[in-house]
Amino acid sequence: MIVMGASGSCCETCANYGYDDEYGCYVCDIDLDEDEMQKFLSCSDFNCPYYRSGDEYAVVKKQN
Repeated sequence: MIVMGASGSCCETCANYGYDDEYGCYVCDIDLDEDEMQKFLSCSDFNCPYYRSGDEYAVVKKQN
């Protein structure tokens, strides 16, 4: 399942999305409040306000 974040990007490309050894799966490191979690779970076009691109090369591309 691909979860969508801000601007149509998926959570899998977010810097806040990482592997948790305790759970044995990938999770979001941000603690969403109850309202944000409800929006996240109820629709696939949730625009996460905490989305940060995990693409390390994006910074380099802007510098060139």
